[in-house]
This record gives sequence, C-alpha cells and structure tokens, in this order.
Amino acid sequence: MRTNQQEFDRAQQVLVGGVNSAVRAFRAVGGTPRFIDRAEGAYLWDVEGKRYIDDLGSWGPMIVGHSHPAVVERVRAAAARGLSYGAPNVMETELAERICTLFSHVQRLRFTSSGTEAAMSALRLARGATGRTKILKFEGCYHGTADSLLVKAGSGALAFGQPSSAGVPEDLARHTLIAQFNDLASVQALFAAHPGEIACVMVEPAAGNMNLILPEPGFLEGLRTVCSNDGALLIFDEVMTGFRVALGGMQQVSGVTPDLTAFGKVIGGGMPVGAIGGPASVMDMMAPLGPVYQAGTLSGNPIAMAAGLATLELISAPGFYEAVSARLARLVSGLRDAAQAEGVTFCAQSLGTMAGMYMMATPPRSYAQVMTQDVERFKRFYHRMLEAGVYFPPSPVEAFFFSSVHGDAEIDFTLDCARTAFKGL
Repeated sequence: MRTNQQEFDRAQQVLVGGVNSAVRAFRAVGGTPRFIDRAEGAYLWDVEGKRYIDDLGSWGPMIVGHSHPAVVERVRAAAARGLSYGAPNVMETELAERICTLFSHVQRLRFTSSGTEAAMSALRLARGATGRTKILKFEGCYHGTADSLLVKAGSGALAFGQPSSAGVPEDLARHTLIAQFNDLASVQALFAAHPGEIACVMVEPAAGNMNLILPEPGFLEGLRTVCSNDGALLIFDEVMTGFRVALGGMQQVSGVTPDLTAFGKVIGGGMPVGAIGGPASVMDMMAPLGPVYQAGTLSGNPIAMAAGLATLELISAPGFYEAVSARLARLVSGLRDAAQAEGVTFCAQSLGTMAGMYMMATPPRSYAQVMTQDVERFKRFYHRMLEAGVYFPPSPVEAFFFSSVHGDAEIDFTLDCARTAFKGL
C-alpha cells in the first residue's frame, strides 16, 4: 500500500503541481492532498484506507451521495449501449425537458461538457445577441477559466492569492468590468460610465466560490432592473446553486428571473456536464440556427445524460430539500455552538444543501470581508478535522456541500470532532 505522500510525489512528476485542478494541491491549507481510492454514500476512502465523511461532495454534484444505486444502474445501462455517439440521443431531450419544466424562462437548452464551457458560451451568446463587447462580473465570483472571466476571480484563483490569471491579454481583460457583490451602487456606476456598451452582467446569485455569501435583499432585484433598463442581459451562474439551494435554484429562492442561466454539477450527477438555458429568442441565435457558434464533441454524452436524469429524478421526490436542508442546518448550528463553547471566533450559515463556515464573527457580504477572516486558524481547524475523518473543501474560500445520505450519525460524528478541534484553536 502506498501513502498519500508517495502518490503525491509520483503525481508531481507527470501532472502540473500533481493535480488537475489547482485547489486540490492543498496549497491553501498546507499539507498533503488525500488521494481518493473510492467513494460510497457519504464517505470517501483514500489510498491508505482511511475513511472520511465527505463534505466536499466533488465540489457540489454529489447531492444524493456517491455511487447511489439508482444512478449507477442508469449509467451502467447507458454504458452498455455505447459510451459516446457524436450524434443526437433521446436522453439529451429528456434531460433538457426536465430542466425547462423547472426553470420558467428556459425554453431552449444547449449542453456542454463543463460549467466553465457553459459560462464561456453564455458570454459569447450575450455578446452576439446584444452586439456589445463589455461584460460585468463581481470581484471574487468564479465562473470557470475562460479568459474574460479570470479577472478578479474566486475559487482556486482566490485560494492561491491570484485573483487574476497570467496569460489573459490586457486587450481582452479591458472588456471585463468589475463590481462589488452586494453593492448595487458599484453596478449602477459602471452602467452610467458605459451606457449601451455592456452586453451582460454575470453573477453567482449566491456566491459559493469566495465561500458562501448570500445576496442581500434587493441586490438581485436591482441587477434585474439595471440590466432591463440598459438592454443588457442578466446571466445567473447557477453551476453551483442550481438544484443545490432548491429544485429551481436561486431563481426559485429569490424570485428573480435572469435572461440566461449557466448550469452544471448536479445536472450531471457526477459526470462532466454543463448547460446554457434561456428563452428561444436568445438561445436560437446559436448555431445551427444563428450566427453565434458553439459546439462540443462530447456535449450531451449519453453516460452523462443518464446520470443527470437519474439524479434529477431522485431530488424531485417530495420533501427532498426540506429534509436535507434541515439536517444541514443542524450541523451548521452545532458547529457554531461548538466554537462558541471554546471561545473561538467563528460563524457558519447554510442555504438549501450548501453551507459556508468562516473564522470571523459574522458571515461576510463581500470578497473584501471574506478575506479578513483568520486564515491560519482555519488551516489548523481544517487539518484537525481531516485527521479526525471529516473532509471539508481544502480552502477557506469555498462553500461545502451536504447530501441526502448524510444522516444523524454523520452529523453527530462531525460535531464530536469539531468540539475537539476547536479546543485551544
């Protein structure tokens, strides 16, 4: 049996940084990444055979837990009919129909292979539909690794202290305008300075990539009004929040309807899937009907569609979200109580089936605020929990995720570990 460190040393010889997504390298928390050997239900096992309660959830997709029998069986049946066609298949239509039913503004859908690709394509579509070049995003919000969106980005870039990426040309970056999350005045000022020039506003309607930051009352409504008045499109990046905070995403929670939505994660049930959705009047500007080109060899892959369909059927069961949300709320409340008992400055909050925890007194409302938390204390807490057998995202600027198979036993174990981890922190 090889150790995690041995596998990490081996991986670094052939993979950049030993990983295929930067945050996995544990640079934000220090120490050795865990190399996962298998996953089932609410648990992960590393190559050393150690078991962890999984509060990472593959960064969001695993809302019904790992290796759910219904999902695995659907994938197995699809795989027996072929792994990829490069041609239309009926499951694409079935999954699209289900999403269109749940999101009122979505009349047409285009599947992609990742959330990054969905966000990138949504930008191109917005520019093509409006004839404008500038886009507006928010500091700390992460929408994948497309060049236009890697400006003041969150997630892995934020964890590495690199809110902007090298390799993004200044000529391209100048078309990306940056506002502050939960600060409508900063948005209005940019629209006033660039009237008729902004193609779209892209936002995580509840930010999950600078940890979980909730929109304040009136913020999303204000974005809707500003965009409508100027003729810009409002794009909700629901790659993370879609099907996580509610069956109808943040649009259901907030009552605000965007022009376009980027989906991902849950709709693939753990397989690589993304999608763009919106009204036919905008979506039909994409090829083959319109001049905005978008394509992908593995888009609508039958295995991914099968996993997505099985997952959406499971989470559509009556009471699904109420049950999972209630259990997550109990965990979050217990974490706060455990920290308070030890005099540790700490807070936590949840929304649907995702949550955030912060080494600060009150939940942050912006990128600037989340960056003031006690990062060194978080690192110590993280490793104490990891050693005890609880796997949270390895970064102080990431939300964490719950599943329907996290039960009372997992919650009680996590809280017992937390009570010990907070001592002397």
